[in-house]
Amino acid sequence: MAKIISGGNLPNIPWQDKPKDSWQPIWRYTENPVIDRNPFPGMGRIFNSAVIPWEGKFKGVFRAEATIARPFLYLGDSEDGIHWTFQTERIHMHDPDGTPHDPYYAYDPRVVKVDDTYYIMWCGDFDGAAIGVASTKDFKDFTRLENPFLPFNRNAVLFPRKIDNKFVMLSRPSDSGHTPFGDILLSQSPDMKYWGEHRLVMQKGGSGWWEGLKIGAGPAPIETDEGWLLFFHGVCQTCNGYVYSFSAALLDRDKPSIVKYRCSDYMLTPELPYETTGFVDNVCFPVAALTDQATGRIALYYGCADTVTGLCFTTVDETIKFIKEHNELSALDKDEGRF
Repeated sequence: MAKIISGGNLPNIPWQDKPKDSWQPIWRYTENPVIDRNPFPGMGRIFNSAVIPWEGKFKGVFRAEATIARPFLYLGDSEDGIHWTFQTERIHMHDPDGTPHDPYYAYDPRVVKVDDTYYIMWCGDFDGAAIGVASTKDFKDFTRLENPFLPFNRNAVLFPRKIDNKFVMLSRPSDSGHTPFGDILLSQSPDMKYWGEHRLVMQKGGSGWWEGLKIGAGPAPIETDEGWLLFFHGVCQTCNGYVYSFSAALLDRDKPSIVKYRCSDYMLTPELPYETTGFVDNVCFPVAALTDQATGRIALYYGCADTVTGLCFTTVDETIKFIKEHNELSALDKDEGRF
């Protein structure tokens, strides 16, 4: 059986047992969405958001769009990871010298703890869509760091520990349009300021049309005894627009630009009304994962139709088993990706 080997125990992880009639490796929370439309006065939508354990409870960094329909990052707290209270003032940041430095806009955050620091990554504006990064230790004071890459780039997420004493970040370089180049790359840094040693990790496509247009990293990779478990979204272009689904892959623990196994099938795709209908129809977009090392349970938060927030569940053993049963590597996946 596969095991989660880092991250610690989380006995209060949100959980619902798998329905007896379900054959799929991921199943939805029956009370979805966990964050609905108009969650507090003046706020229209919260989706594509990050959730982490915090002081025995849960902290959220949310992509929130007020009635001006421009995204910023907001904080929230929860006793159980399901019911939330929100701070009504957005997160404000400053440079290392204390100068205020808020992003012009910010969306699709990921939050990852490395050593004793929490890093927030988002997509913002740097002469076009680009990755922003901030650090905090208390979720009260937020220090804006240097942008890691030139525009255009999206879907950045750190690995939750250093590898060979380097920070490691996944991202998806893109062009200036909404349809980017579509592949996941890896970059490394000694200090979260200077980034290099770029590697190709995964390419879009394969026999699964669900990931034929582009792919992107989801939550922070989960360290298991069989490799880094990476949930990722894939997009296909239909005659009626884009469809966002998600699945998973296993990356090598020592050289995570090497893909050991990659699922050819989606694990969750828009099917229910809150996923198929909204501000942007047909979107299931995974952003955050809670894990319990003792049980192997995984709770995934995902954005639904760019409108509400959903919750779904799996186990590390069930997910890895499904990946291996539906394994399909592209020609360059199994290489280190160094060109």
